[in-house]
Amino acid sequence: MALLPILRYPDPRLHTRAQPVGRVDAGIRKLVADMAETMYAAPGIGLAATQVNVHQRLLVLDISEDKSQLQVFINPEILSRDGECTGEEGCLSVPGIYETVQRSERVRVRALDRDGQPFETDATGLLAVCLQHEIDHLNGKVFVEYLSRLKQSRIQAKLAKQARITA
Repeated sequence: MALLPILRYPDPRLHTRAQPVGRVDAGIRKLVADMAETMYAAPGIGLAATQVNVHQRLLVLDISEDKSQLQVFINPEILSRDGECTGEEGCLSVPGIYETVQRSERVRVRALDRDGQPFETDATGLLAVCLQHEIDHLNGKVFVEYLSRLKQSRIQAKLAKQARITA
């Protein structure tokens, strides 16, 4: 397994729409393992392949307290949405930034698991928010794009300043 570099907003590659995974094979399973290791090391609770500059429809997440329940979604598709919720979100591609975003409270998602088997799941709460957030990445959208232009500009300025300090 290997740690993968995470793209940072406003990198234009974060706006690339991911392509469907054609076949779940050893290469995809290795990518899943590398993404999981990267997510846990960051540390985070979700990571889309787009964030590691792989433009395939694949995401991993683990919202458990002890990081023991890795979930893999290959070619995820939101089938239905219901309700509304508002909560604070952060992102491994936008480090140190947390903003309030409105999402659907419940979603039904269809995907393939790490063995290529199809499944559907109903998600609520944090799982629903994470799925929507990570699927947005696969569609080329970063959570800060739900915010006003002014907030987006301030976030870009703050991230640019952080990059200069650490360079």
